Amino acid sequence: GPRPSISNTEGDLLLLLDSSASVSHYEFSRVKEFMWDLLQPFTFGPKDVQTSLIHISTTPTMEFPFDQHLSSGALKQAIQRTQQLMGDTNTGKALSYAKEKLFSGEAGARPDVPKVLVWVTDGFSSDDISEPMQLLKDMGVTVFIVSTGRGNYLELSAAASQPPEKHLHFVDVDDLPIITRELQDGIRGVIQANRLHAVDVTSSSFRLIWPKLLSQETGYYTLEYAPTDAPARKRTKQVPGDHTSLVLSNLAPKTTYEVALIPESNIHFFPPQTTRVTTLQEEISPAQILISESGPRSFHVSWAPLLDTVMGYQVLYGPLPGNSVRTLEVDGRHNSTVVENLAPNTTYLVTVTAIYTSGKERSLSAKACTLEEGSKVRHLRFEDMGSNTLKASWDSADGKVLGYRVRCRRQAGPSSVLSVSAQVHSVLLTDLASGTTNKVCVKPVYKNQPGKRLCRVVHMQPATEAQGYKHRQRA
Repeated sequence: GPRPSISNTEGDLLLLLDSSASVSHYEFSRVKEFMWDLLQPFTFGPKDVQTSLIHISTTPTMEFPFDQHLSSGALKQAIQRTQQLMGDTNTGKALSYAKEKLFSGEAGARPDVPKVLVWVTDGFSSDDISEPMQLLKDMGVTVFIVSTGRGNYLELSAAASQPPEKHLHFVDVDDLPIITRELQDGIRGVIQANRLHAVDVTSSSFRLIWPKLLSQETGYYTLEYAPTDAPARKRTKQVPGDHTSLVLSNLAPKTTYEVALIPESNIHFFPPQTTRVTTLQEEISPAQILISESGPRSFHVSWAPLLDTVMGYQVLYGPLPGNSVRTLEVDGRHNSTVVENLAPNTTYLVTVTAIYTSGKERSLSAKACTLEEGSKVRHLRFEDMGSNTLKASWDSADGKVLGYRVRCRRQAGPSSVLSVSAQVHSVLLTDLASGTTNKVCVKPVYKNQPGKRLCRVVHMQPATEAQGYKHRQRA
């Protein structure tokens, strides 16, 4: 499915595209599609992500600088228009060019934001890459490598940032979409690592995380936040200098907040950090109710979701039809309970009401049925009727029985199933070969519950013995 947009990020992302003759036109087009899919969820702009692209060829060529395409639409068109240059695979030259030109002010790079390099390669390079790649990493650039060919693992794992299992991918060009989300998460982790950003976003809260800038002795933070469309509702908190996170709660659902973190210090100057966070749409509880483990005098009630904003639940239940209602109180940390001391074979209306900390309430109802008691036949007996025939009879089961189902599993010959009405308590079982052992089961049939079967094993005596049968109860 579509990936949610990745906002609250600020960084310079360089795409290193192998445009040499070692790459086929088909592979080149597939890599361009992958690059756009990779970028698509990010937001672009002077305070968000900026992207540049350079070609690996005989001579490195810049397709566009960081500050040229600052919207998703413009960037998509620019990538689609990119043409393959052919030539040699001089990756080392392209890396040196990136260090000298692209990660500099003249190409639109920003001095105080994280730098990320994504290099997609078929695994081949005509010149040395180790030294220029190390110089880039020494500048603080995080390097992700995607190899679509049979590149040298040792060489590429040394070139990628450490650890290689997070920064190096080997994948066929047709399978690039498999790694898109993992690579997006890796890039986002780098960009957000040194910036104020939000995690654990809910409908009423989120946690802010920022890098360690101060200590208890060197200062404190001032945190300001307000809805984007209502700046006058700005709230301010003072946070100790040794903190690197804070949870903001009691927020409005589906609302975008502007957040500013201002380091206050007389020793060092740190510029304010800002981010924009949108809370989720409000969750409601209960959104669903499940009735399970029904018995004659009890059943289990559970509901979802379980929310921190709910203080407690009330479970009301009463028989239908009827006016008598009983209530159970359940702590807000639990989402299930057992309702007991009920009448058998009865339909109940169950209503679960969530009581929120704000004082609001929400209810949801469901029907539950208890089972009938005594859902098993009693005293299954057999009578020899001659000609390999037995008469099976039983005492009726309790409750509103619709009928009985009699199954005979023959040792010799096919099994059979007979269904009879509730008033019939015996059947004839034929074709029971002499000297065989057969299993007979009788089960009552109900409308709202499964019946329990009663089984007996019957041994037919050989024809040379006295006529009759033996039976024993099976445990």
